[in-house]
Amino acid sequence: MGSIPDPGELTELAQPSFDDFQRQTSLMTSCTLLWKELSDHFSSLEQDLLNKSEALNRKICSLDNQTNESLNVLRHRESTLDDALQIALRDIDKRTEAALAALTRVKEDVAEGDGDGEVDNGEGLMLKLKSFCLNMDALGFWGFLIGKKKELEGLRAEMPDALEECIDPAKFVLEAISEVFPVDKRGDKGGNDLGWACVLVLESLVPVMVDPVLKSRMLVTPSVKELAKDIAEKWKVSLEERGGVENVKTPDVHTFLQHLVTFGIVNSDDLQLYRKLVIASAWRKHMPKLALSLGLSNQMPDMIEELISKGQQLDAVHFTFEVGLVDKFPPVPLLKSFLKDAKKVAASILEDPNNAGRASVIFSSF
Repeated sequence: MGSIPDPGELTELAQPSFDDFQRQTSLMTSCTLLWKELSDHFSSLEQDLLNKSEALNRKICSLDNQTNESLNVLRHRESTLDDALQIALRDIDKRTEAALAALTRVKEDVAEGDGDGEVDNGEGLMLKLKSFCLNMDALGFWGFLIGKKKELEGLRAEMPDALEECIDPAKFVLEAISEVFPVDKRGDKGGNDLGWACVLVLESLVPVMVDPVLKSRMLVTPSVKELAKDIAEKWKVSLEERGGVENVKTPDVHTFLQHLVTFGIVNSDDLQLYRKLVIASAWRKHMPKLALSLGLSNQMPDMIEELISKGQQLDAVHFTFEVGLVDKFPPVPLLKSFLKDAKKVAASILEDPNNAGRASVIFSSF
């Protein structure tokens, strides 16, 4: 049999260590804190999930409400389409009779006057435009329009109302400008640039074709939209044949870009082309608005930087005001830089005795 351990020795071995006790206490405290931290973390995650779930449910409800409203609007439009069509037809008949009667009165007044067949007042201009539109005489309309450049403001005011008389305004406009866009059929003997007339007609078509309910949508039939796309592609091909962006006239660029916006056929794959065209014709006052309509808003800061680097500070200032980037591109330093560069150019011209008169004109404008 083995020896019996000494009781005193057993007591000494069984006595707990204070260090062990402290370690265990520290371990329990750490475990408690860790548990609390994990518990708080999971509670926070749970609350975040609940908040996100509630926000998602609110968005779903909002979308459902919007969808229901849109469906109700569409149902209402569908249910009233026949009535609206009958009203429109009656209205067209009335306006046709009124326009023809007014034209007859104007012709009688002219016959009693100087007999030159021209009416120089606003009513006469409007009546003639409406007459072409009512008869869908696109070529006659175009011939009349290009001879009235001196009455541009009157044309701009009357054109949308006149185009409303067309059975198919979009197709009418495409046919009217077809002589010069997408390709000038007049060839080298084209004479005066008619881009102003193309832009005027395309801009005037916008309010005529806007959906009265969904304002952001253009009411263009699929067949006309496809035709407009084909025209845009033909213009791009002609652009390459003419030597690229550097060799195209600004009125042509303006017409092309307005064509895209008017018919809602902007192609995201062509954004770089649009940017080059806008930069090349940046001096045109409509370019900043067209750039935004073409989807170039994100590229505006870089485009303004490019204009500045090319010495086109005035154009850059125009763009900054149009797109709301005045804080990022303060106009005063840009204008001072432009003035400095202009004086240098004038001074260099002044040194040439053949251009002294031109330099004096530049200096007198400062």
